[in-house]
Amino acid sequence: MELSDANLQTLTEYLKKTLDPDPAIRRPAEKFLESVEGNQNYPLLLLTLLEKSQDNVIKVEDEPNKICEADRVAIKANIVHLMLSSPEQIQKQLSDAISIIGREDFPQKWPDLLTEMVNRFQSGDFHVINGVLRTAHSLFKRYRHEFKSNELWTEIKLVLDAFALPLTNLFKATIELCSTHANDASALRILFSSLILISKLFYSLNFQDLPEFFEDNMETWMNNFHTLLTLDNKLLQTDDEEEAGLLELLKSQICDNAALYAQKYDEEFQRYLPRFVTAIWNLLVTTGQEVKYDLLVSNAIQFLASVCERPHYKNLFEDQNTLTSICEKVIVPNMEFRAADEEAFEDNSEEYIRRDLEGSDIDTRRRAACDLVRGLCKFFEGPVTGIFSGYVNSMLQEYAKNPSVNWKHKDAAIYLVTSLASKAQTQKHGITQANELVNLTEFFVNHILPDLKSANVNEFPVLKADGIKYIMIFRNQVPKEHLLVSIPLLINHLQAESIVVHTYAAHALERLFTMRGPNNATLFTAAEIAPFVEILLTNLFKALTLPGSSENEYIMKAIMRSFSLLQEAIIPYIPTLITQLTQKLLAVSKNPSKPHFNHYMFEAICLSIRITCKANPAAVVNFEEALFLVFTEILQNDVQEFIPYVFQVMSLLLETHKNDIPSSYMALFPHLLQPVLWERTGNIPALVRLLQAFLERGSNTIASAAADKIPGLLGVFQKLIASKANDHQGFYLLNSIIEHMPPESVDQYRKQIFILLFQRLQNSKTTKFIKSFLVFINLYCIKYGALALQEIFDGIQPKMFGMVLEKIIIPEIQKVSGNVEKKICAVGITKLLTECPPMMDTEYTKLWTPLLQSLIGLFELPEDDTIPDEEHFIDIEDTPGYQTAFSQLAFAGKKEHDPVGQMVNNPKIHLAQSLHKLSTACPGRVPSMVSTSLNAEALQYLQGYLQAASVTLL
Repeated sequence: MELSDANLQTLTEYLKKTLDPDPAIRRPAEKFLESVEGNQNYPLLLLTLLEKSQDNVIKVEDEPNKICEADRVAIKANIVHLMLSSPEQIQKQLSDAISIIGREDFPQKWPDLLTEMVNRFQSGDFHVINGVLRTAHSLFKRYRHEFKSNELWTEIKLVLDAFALPLTNLFKATIELCSTHANDASALRILFSSLILISKLFYSLNFQDLPEFFEDNMETWMNNFHTLLTLDNKLLQTDDEEEAGLLELLKSQICDNAALYAQKYDEEFQRYLPRFVTAIWNLLVTTGQEVKYDLLVSNAIQFLASVCERPHYKNLFEDQNTLTSICEKVIVPNMEFRAADEEAFEDNSEEYIRRDLEGSDIDTRRRAACDLVRGLCKFFEGPVTGIFSGYVNSMLQEYAKNPSVNWKHKDAAIYLVTSLASKAQTQKHGITQANELVNLTEFFVNHILPDLKSANVNEFPVLKADGIKYIMIFRNQVPKEHLLVSIPLLINHLQAESIVVHTYAAHALERLFTMRGPNNATLFTAAEIAPFVEILLTNLFKALTLPGSSENEYIMKAIMRSFSLLQEAIIPYIPTLITQLTQKLLAVSKNPSKPHFNHYMFEAICLSIRITCKANPAAVVNFEEALFLVFTEILQNDVQEFIPYVFQVMSLLLETHKNDIPSSYMALFPHLLQPVLWERTGNIPALVRLLQAFLERGSNTIASAAADKIPGLLGVFQKLIASKANDHQGFYLLNSIIEHMPPESVDQYRKQIFILLFQRLQNSKTTKFIKSFLVFINLYCIKYGALALQEIFDGIQPKMFGMVLEKIIIPEIQKVSGNVEKKICAVGITKLLTECPPMMDTEYTKLWTPLLQSLIGLFELPEDDTIPDEEHFIDIEDTPGYQTAFSQLAFAGKKEHDPVGQMVNNPKIHLAQSLHKLSTACPGRVPSMVSTSLNAEALQYLQGYLQAASVTLL
């Protein structure tokens, strides 16, 4: 693409069309942009367009691997300048783009980036300086979560050498300017934006280890941080009660920085710590309950939590008065259910659930207060439990006096008990370690069950949600009989109007149904839940019709889990359930927006099929009738998110057919080979599985009625084999072709298949490819015979068979993993040893014993799972930018297939019997070859196989 005005105009038009709500206009434009994104100059056209229009419609190319070298150099030469001269909104996007390119190219391929950025600090223009700081932040923040490595240390050292001193000087200069402009609100806003970014950079650069520079300059940083923590400027205070202002954001980042030093560098930080504890304590006591202070308060509490857990600082908290003061002034006030929380509970339930259930409430006051309770309990469990027990009792008494007015007291009491009792928690198991001083069952019976037993499921919704959450969290501590009592109550609460309540009820049921009892069986059996089956299924599906829950992932997951637990008990209800599921599928396919909901819905469909067809295989036809209309619509409308799921469900249905392939499937077969479907990486595993099902069930039909499609099938194999990411899928397909297709239908293609594989071996040999290749040639040997394998190799190139044995099979066979794969290789190599005449009387004979040695190694030695260093990062050369990822449906899982299961049960016995047969045909040869060249250990193993098979070598 040339850098011309015409191309700029074309690009502008297409970019505008991608924002059109009409799919008929939007999709072709997206396809056009996808088709040109790999072209030379395309990224430069984007940058030019951005510079000219300054219109915020572009997400700059975020796939450096697709950009040619000349364009990369040109982009890096221009993008920093463009970013710094753009308006703030676009500056942020370009800053992100620089960090994306930096992930690939910095520092080796972009050595002058730091110098260019640091030089801009001298400009004195804070629009430019903030642009540089923002870019540095997006570039360096990955240091907070990267694993330690020499490359990382080298990069951080390089950054510190170039950046630490200028950053410190900028920090001091900015603070001086804050004093100079103390009465200028607009100047202060810009300067405080800089201080926030500088503080974030401080956190990133200090995260991995304490750099020498920052240790030497700790006085400068900590004194200024302390000053900023205690600063209060009326000009920076905002009237907004929701949105945190610059002052709050800066102070909360400083709390983070202080917590980092208190946790990781406590020795060096020790002399500054008391000052910070005092400042942060004062901050907590004087800060209001408004939402805008939430981040600041939670970070300040997290600082105290991290300090009180360290043995060094235990003495700061030992005094009973201090503990009482912390409980009274910090913990209890921040556990209260505020008006803002109530508003979120009612009007923004999705966000409330995400924060409360999924633990994304890291920055909430309640979570921080809960962490502080846990921290204090580490050294002061007795006194803290004592202090809080008093609070819990008085709160519950207040509630009892007037429940309708004082229900928030009970809510805080339940939260306090929860934070006191939970020492260790996981998403999967709930609480795994509890405070011995809290009687959880007694609290459950006296204070939780009564709320859930009340006839009105819509009364006190917050307390209902608290009660249900208590069951979820303490499901491992509350005895099974109490949990069993709560199941019908939870089913009842699926009808609650409150989105939070019926969501929690669904989630609690799902968690209870996954609990494991003795022998790893589910804690609750299908028989125990049987009395509630009808009401459970009715209420779950009804809950999906409640306002705000039409695509509620927790409800759909509970449906899936109920099916899984109840198994045959759901069969009588399947006809109505599958109708409801297909109606839901049709509705959401119009605009799929909830990936988890969609996934569980397809899992539930698969379970319905599996459970019903296990009892009655002929019922598969009913499912096809119910589902195929919707599936056809999904495929015709190209609903990308659903296509991989549809193929998986179709594979499951097709595999359920015992005889030949129905004509409805054969009509689809040619469409599955269309290249456009294979362009999307998310489709590949599901499509391969579906084609395998076609080959397993209908290879004869394909050979007779669709022989013209075999080249298309091999074309798919050729495309997959060329990709490092998907070559194993190509082998799955090839193995199915070899195993199931009539030999004469693939005769003419065999040689070409091997040539393609050898070309890939030559061009890019990876461990994964070798493992798959070994399984394939051994399967080929089993299917067509050892002689056929030797002949096809030597037909490509004389003596090729010997080279493959010597360079690939013998040295690499130890890498094969998986029981079925190892068995295929063992049976294949046994055939090469005992059914291939050239192995006995040509120049290949010298390889006979090493091959036997490697086979005994495959049986007896541990698997060789080493991977060469250069392979740890397989190129992502063939995964285009954003694409729907493939999500494996657990309940559509394919049964492991053993192609040699019928023929060979024990491969070691099979080897012994085959060697015995060979030695009968040529007496004396085999024992002498074995005894002269096989090492002693291998010989001993072989004797064991022969004894077990009750045969000898003649």
